[in-house]
Amino acid sequence: MPESSYSGKDIQVLEGLEAVRKRPSMYIGSTGPKGLHHLVYELVDNSVDEALAGCCTAVDIIIHPDNAVSVIDNGRGIPVDNVPKYRKSGVEVALTILHAGGKFGGSGYKVSGGLHGVGVSVVNALSTRLEVEVKRDGRIWEMAFERGKAQGSLKETGKSKAKGTSVKFWADPEIFETVEYSWETLASRMRETAFLNRNLKITLTDERELEPRREEFRYAGGILDFVKYLNEKKESIHSKPIYLEAEGAEGMVEVALQWNTGYSETVLAFANNINTHEGGTHLDGFKNALTRTLNDYARRQGILKEKDENLSGEDIREGLTAVISVKLKDPQFEGQTKTKLGNTEMRSFVQSVVTTGLAEFLEEHPKPARAIVTKSTQAAKARAAARKARELTRRKGLLESSTLPGKLADCSVREAALTEIYLVEGDSAGGSAKQARDRSFQAILPLRGKILNVEKAGINRALSSEEIQAMITALGTSIQEEFDLAQARYHKVIIMTDADVDGAHIRCLILTFFYRYMREMIDAGYIYIAQPPLYKISHGKKHDYAYTDKQLQQVLAELPESTKYTLQRYKGLGEMNPEQLWETTMDPERRTLLQVGLDDAMAAEEAFMDLMGDQVEPRKLFIQRHAKSVRFLDV
Repeated sequence: MPESSYSGKDIQVLEGLEAVRKRPSMYIGSTGPKGLHHLVYELVDNSVDEALAGCCTAVDIIIHPDNAVSVIDNGRGIPVDNVPKYRKSGVEVALTILHAGGKFGGSGYKVSGGLHGVGVSVVNALSTRLEVEVKRDGRIWEMAFERGKAQGSLKETGKSKAKGTSVKFWADPEIFETVEYSWETLASRMRETAFLNRNLKITLTDERELEPRREEFRYAGGILDFVKYLNEKKESIHSKPIYLEAEGAEGMVEVALQWNTGYSETVLAFANNINTHEGGTHLDGFKNALTRTLNDYARRQGILKEKDENLSGEDIREGLTAVISVKLKDPQFEGQTKTKLGNTEMRSFVQSVVTTGLAEFLEEHPKPARAIVTKSTQAAKARAAARKARELTRRKGLLESSTLPGKLADCSVREAALTEIYLVEGDSAGGSAKQARDRSFQAILPLRGKILNVEKAGINRALSSEEIQAMITALGTSIQEEFDLAQARYHKVIIMTDADVDGAHIRCLILTFFYRYMREMIDAGYIYIAQPPLYKISHGKKHDYAYTDKQLQQVLAELPESTKYTLQRYKGLGEMNPEQLWETTMDPERRTLLQVGLDDAMAAEEAFMDLMGDQVEPRKLFIQRHAKSVRFLDV
């Protein structure tokens, strides 16, 4: 592939870098683990953009023992010649000026994956030190920065026939809550990136352990392999995924899809490698084509009779795993988190490609085609049964918001944004929570035992569960196609379970329900997990609480040597009296809540399938892999 022009004149500048260190969250989302890992993603995205331009085949990510990270690629290398306007090298401009790069109208890139174009300059600003090495035009160039400021100018240090950019940075511990990187988080993201960029080799190495950990991600099948990976722990209805691709004036589209015997749908949509969690025009086009094409086929084959209603989109997508990936020159992102594609031309483009390609597949493969349609018709029957169950429970007053569950202790404030509900394990803890709460804005819903595992059950069975009915009614949003986030009666839903194995299981079951039937609640940031203490340390008339074993050791170390103390290990919420429960877990001024998010859809999907699915082997492997890091274990 011929290389396009990419030199100093292609580096264009939108604005300066002044505010990054003062307001880092504006640029990377947060200063917690999410923001820390975002620094790595920014650098990897730059390398992937080189791959999209046809100029890069390999990316290496190395976590060094001191938590520095290197990202190395074999692309063209950042331009080293001067940017005319600034009389500085392209390297220095790209690393010190916000929104500087070859992606704002220059000819350096046709397609770019950056959402905001902040890239390497923000990584530089939020690092105590950053070192860059560029290989291009037969030479090696090096430059260093400290907290975003250049330490001298770009220098030529040698010769090399290789090409590419290497960036090594040390995230600033004064900015970030932690500078410890998670192997699992990075590996999941790198795997996803490799799936979306066919044949791009991404290698992740962790040098922090005595035996360095290394994993290589490279997929010749691209998103076809992605769908196989997502479905490998499920029973597929047809052996080979369907793959469609096309290129036109609008850009490029790839679609891979495969149905399984499960009840949930997993449809992931990407635009220029960005996971468009909120969907957009490409996803709309896919869904429209899928529904219309399968209904047309079912009519032609006589599977749907004249008197039968059309299959709904939800019926057809039950058990579907699909990945839609589009690449376009000028993506327009909108929505609350800027992850919804707005380019109108992609709707008709994707719809046309899927309609034509899927119709051909169905005609040429009658056996899997009939299996897919049969699965959809069975889903329609189950949905009709669930609808009847909903109507029946409504007549009984169980799902009507005007008839709240009898065991719900509601709050007096009616403004949803100011209220919260605790989903509490067991009547005993529920009783303590009801006494401990602030009745004005805190509601309590006790749940009896372990709720139904909806990963293994259809919607009709889920609706027959009293505990699930109680949650749906109390929250007020309904579920699935009737779900309405605006009707949520609380903007904080706090899962509060015991700090033992059973409590963790119940928490996982509740999260599975939200993930499958009310995912919008998670997307909106409404779901939280309470963090009750593990220990109470009493000394004299005083007492302290410890939420982790490490914190316990810190508390004990701070006590004077002669101090006598008693240590209580809380295994259940019921062991705390109302005052203690309020003080440690429910008081907004002192409690700690863990917000549930879906930053990585693939990792979430994999985790729920591993832990809550039909197959036992994934759970066994999960336990073996995480046994060393277990926080508590009942014997």
